[in-house]
Amino acid sequence: MAEPASVAAESLAGSRARAARTVLGQVVLPGEELLLPEQEDAEGPGGAVERPLSLNAGARSRVRVVCGPGLRRCGDRLLVTKCGRLRHKEPGSGSGGGVYWVDSQQKRYVPVKGDHVIGIVTAKSGDIFKVDVGGSEPASLSYLSFEGATKRNRPNVQVGDLIYGQFVVANKDMEPEMVCIDSCGRANGMGVIGQDGLLFKVTLGLIRKLLAPDCEIIQEVGKLYPLEIVFGMNGRIWVKAKTIQQTLILANILEACEHMTSDQRKQIFSRLAES
Repeated sequence: MAEPASVAAESLAGSRARAARTVLGQVVLPGEELLLPEQEDAEGPGGAVERPLSLNAGARSRVRVVCGPGLRRCGDRLLVTKCGRLRHKEPGSGSGGGVYWVDSQQKRYVPVKGDHVIGIVTAKSGDIFKVDVGGSEPASLSYLSFEGATKRNRPNVQVGDLIYGQFVVANKDMEPEMVCIDSCGRANGMGVIGQDGLLFKVTLGLIRKLLAPDCEIIQEVGKLYPLEIVFGMNGRIWVKAKTIQQTLILANILEACEHMTSDQRKQIFSRLAES
């Protein structure tokens, strides 16, 4: 029994130090350590070696690496914290580094600064609204965080209203804070969502898929019925069509498209267009 146990331990230890460039698009497991090629001018061409990803780079390093969801800093290493596919986005400058994250199918949302989300107002507490965003605790929203809001001109926000806003404070040690204005003080589409329409929840992976610039699903849905739609990075979607029947059809399609192939979607859209 000792020999198989030692072999399993060695294989597990070896699997925790894999080169990130060789596992892009593949499944990674919690506890794995990612390795990236050394990219410093001192090595010269062809001198790249694999090493644990250093996030506390010195003054000589010109590579900036951003950790996304599913990855965690541990000293000068980068560890995987959840199961999923490893993704990478190159920086605009093309100088190496970029953004690494783990794409996984999960429904529990963890607030991230800058994310646009759909929340539900649950309470009023003085000048602060408490908003349910699907996280571990409600977010706070000041009445001054709306376009044109002043002490005399307060926004008409009631308990139960849907709010589309973004996070300006989101970390594990502080209560999340939302606003409904951008850096220029403009609403830019944020604020209270209309009373009509339907709100439903999907996985976070589907939200990222629908918000991709080359997503064909939204283009096909837009050709089917005239609609209004709002996506929240917390897995919530609000949709409104001309009739209740059309609204329910669109909601069912968006919920099911995560598990449908392109051919299956085209068959459904063709049948709906003929009916």
